[in-house]
Amino acid sequence: MARPKTPEVVSDINVTPMVDVMLVMLIIFMVITPMLSKGITVDLVKTKNPIAMADADKEDAILVAVSKDGNVFLGSTKMTIDTLTPKVKDLLVSKLTKICYLKVDSRARYEKVVEVVDALRSVGVDQVGLLTEATDSRVGSATGSAGGGI
Repeated sequence: MARPKTPEVVSDINVTPMVDVMLVMLIIFMVITPMLSKGITVDLVKTKNPIAMADADKEDAILVAVSKDGNVFLGSTKMTIDTLTPKVKDLLVSKLTKICYLKVDSRARYEKVVEVVDALRSVGVDQVGLLTEATDSRVGSATGSAGGGI
């Protein structure tokens, strides 16, 4: 009885499975990436001397945004100032530091920003961090990484 010959070893790289895996990973990243942004997207005010606020990127950070047309958002949920204050108050109960971060569109009315800051102060927020974007690209500007405290 003759033994069947074993096939020769192929030393070439089979790229088809690798391409399949890479395409699946690309699709996963394309689906996940929009979910990673916290809150709504606004055109932040540009500043030359930002102060880094790494705490604004934390999962439990309270992030309030004001859009250019005056809409107020807590995270990505649209709210009025009357509904914003009890929600922020509830979020502050379990926190040691009473800080809230404010993302404001550069074209938003100053009056609306003052209303939001006043509402946040009325519920016990000790510090309001104004998130800005650095004008110089060497500084490493990113949404939520720069700003000043009030």
